[in-house]
Amino acid sequence: MKLKQLESLLGHLQQFSNPKVELEQYPTGPHIASRLLYTAENSFDDISNKVVADFGCGCGTLGAAAAFMGAEQVIGIDIDSDSLEIAAMNAEDLELDIDFVQCDISKLGWRGQIVDTVVMNPPFGTRKKGADIDFLSVALKVASEAVYSLHKTSTRDHIKRAALRDLHASSAEVLCELRFDVPQLYKFHKKKEVDIAVDLWRFVPKRSQGKDN
Repeated sequence: MKLKQLESLLGHLQQFSNPKVELEQYPTGPHIASRLLYTAENSFDDISNKVVADFGCGCGTLGAAAAFMGAEQVIGIDIDSDSLEIAAMNAEDLELDIDFVQCDISKLGWRGQIVDTVVMNPPFGTRKKGADIDFLSVALKVASEAVYSLHKTSTRDHIKRAALRDLHASSAEVLCELRFDVPQLYKFHKKKEVDIAVDLWRFVPKRSQGKDN
């Protein structure tokens, strides 16, 4: 599937109607989502015929993109039942087979590397300090191939240090810098839309290093 086609398909997805600020719910736009999954598949073969988990899936944009890119199985996980309801409707409307699980990522009871790839747009950690690292920690434990994640560019050094030193990733690479459009969703937002610089990261879990070479 071509990049423009993927972005166009994702543009039809329904997004949050009443986002929850405590969960840092911001929609992952089709521009960023399409580039994340397109890069993961076409540069690294990490999506097609793979088991892919979408952590903090929200309305299911990344999971839908993974399904469009040929994932064997897609599992969307989110703590918020309202988001999962929208995600399930989106998958049904697009005739995509995606499994959804309501769960706090920090309490996910998976043991071992039971999925191939994790894709995620985690909380930036502005409301709950360290939330971004909490997501990354679990992702690196359950993925056997790679973890793709979006983090604020301003936290680049912190993310790399945490991934390599504290979470024992075998590699942590910024693939590109993107602009994340944050619409005026909450009362404390003063502007209609704000562009935030974010990094698209690819992390390789420790035990899959041999596969990557």
